[in-house]
Amino acid sequence: MDFDTLVIGAGAAGMMCAAHAGGRVLLVDHAKSPGEKIRISGGGRCNFTNLHCDAHAFISENPHFAKSALARYTQWDFIALVDQHGIPWHEKTLGQLFCNTSAKDIIAMLRSLMQAAGVELHLQTEVTAFAKRNEGFTFTLNGTRTLTARNAVIATGGKSIPKMGATGFAYDIARQFGHRVTSTEPALVPFTFPDRRFADISGVACPARVTASGPAFDEALLFTHRGLSGPAILQASSYWEAGEAITVHLVPDTDLATILRDKRTSDGKKALTTELSRHLPARLVDHLSTQLDLSGRLGDLSDTRIDALTHDLSHWHLIPGGTEGYRTAEVTRGGVATDGISSKSMESQTIPGLYFIGEALDVTGWLGGYNFQWAWSSAMAAARHLGN
Repeated sequence: MDFDTLVIGAGAAGMMCAAHAGGRVLLVDHAKSPGEKIRISGGGRCNFTNLHCDAHAFISENPHFAKSALARYTQWDFIALVDQHGIPWHEKTLGQLFCNTSAKDIIAMLRSLMQAAGVELHLQTEVTAFAKRNEGFTFTLNGTRTLTARNAVIATGGKSIPKMGATGFAYDIARQFGHRVTSTEPALVPFTFPDRRFADISGVACPARVTASGPAFDEALLFTHRGLSGPAILQASSYWEAGEAITVHLVPDTDLATILRDKRTSDGKKALTTELSRHLPARLVDHLSTQLDLSGRLGDLSDTRIDALTHDLSHWHLIPGGTEGYRTAEVTRGGVATDGISSKSMESQTIPGLYFIGEALDVTGWLGGYNFQWAWSSAMAAARHLGN
């Protein structure tokens, strides 16, 4: 064999696995530089993990699949690695950890680990043929050079952000070897509305609680020319199915009904819209006034009207026309089905020596560093098995 292990895809998972697999490792990627999604993530500062990471924050046909890898290489393990390399970091919110200076620090760390391990990195290199052969695999690079490897790790991710080179390569390889691929959809992605109904309040943001068909997410909501964005929306999008409504609670953690009843007595001459603008952006209140009756003074509000108004503001049902698609989606929901993959090693249960890691698998994390932690954890599960 020319190599002990071939790793295809020099993203977060691929570099992490290559650096720790042991033996003679070849890492190939068709991009000009490794770790491009790392570089652009977190506004250029890379939200590299989350303090609260565990399996509850991942979507998969098998909700238990991620548990083993996440438990055996945790967020604390990766934080220790970052600290070991002297990379300063900070917690931003909700357990999200970011580099203080640049995402390039994480890329440099991974490249340093690979260099120390003697990994051969071939960029602007495509795998144009890939096949099983005896006790290993044969593969052709750029249509000209055919080599062999005892093991192969597919770490090419999903379909998100195609302008950065994302393709369905991992799914093609999976199907080639008889593995099932679940349906895939853009995830962590903004919603669009065909009537551009929020164009007049584009740029307005506020705290909100947003629910699709999964858990509720309390984070910022952003209105855009094309629809809805912001962390709360991106989170809910991972659970959304086309045609379904989402529910927006515009005043979470605020007992608005009690406030309005109290103000009705103490400040009855104040306009309802004036009071609402203390709790919501004024432009949003103006927008809502075209759909809800927000006229009159606080002193004129009946209990029935207060209850109806607060219900409408906490149960705002909206049906998106779609999403921005893979063009802006941070990740892909779905992927290589986990029923054919070992949860302990990420190895195919039918093709010895073939591994799938990271976003290529049907494991999708929440926004906030969870998907990077899955990359590190699944990569280490494979690397440790390869090193045995």
